[in-house]
Amino acid sequence: MFKQVTVVAALMAPVLWGGQAQAFQERQSFDVSVTIPVHEAYVLPSEPDWMGRDQVLAWDLVTSRLSHLRKNFDVKNLNGGVAARLGDTPYLLSGQNRIDLQVLFNRVPLTLDSTEVINADEARVGRRAELEIAAIEPQTGYKGGDYYGTVHIVFDFLAP
Repeated sequence: MFKQVTVVAALMAPVLWGGQAQAFQERQSFDVSVTIPVHEAYVLPSEPDWMGRDQVLAWDLVTSRLSHLRKNFDVKNLNGGVAARLGDTPYLLSGQNRIDLQVLFNRVPLTLDSTEVINADEARVGRRAELEIAAIEPQTGYKGGDYYGTVHIVFDFLAP
């Protein structure tokens, strides 16, 4: 009888104490990245989390206008100025309706032709420059719909 009680006690011990001995775990993992700019020249968004995401031009119900998109970039070029140009004509499209966009970088309107947006003296020390994208109201006014488009900007580092 004593032998049976010892065997039962030995078998029950892990069950009774097992709940206390086991710890619960929760694990989380996440990606980490960094962009270290080349010291000589760079144009990088100051807030990198917005790139690659849809940017919304909010509709103002009171004024019946679209808001502007404004984002900052850190710019530097030790060897000269910085120029920018549009890779394609920027617009938003919804079926047959189109809204053209005006793009300014450092308050300089961008076109398909390269234009200096930061002179060599400012680029040498580095500066923060604003990108602004604004809708150009069509002559017939804004038409309802879901509009989508892409803005392509090319930056050129100018030689002295």
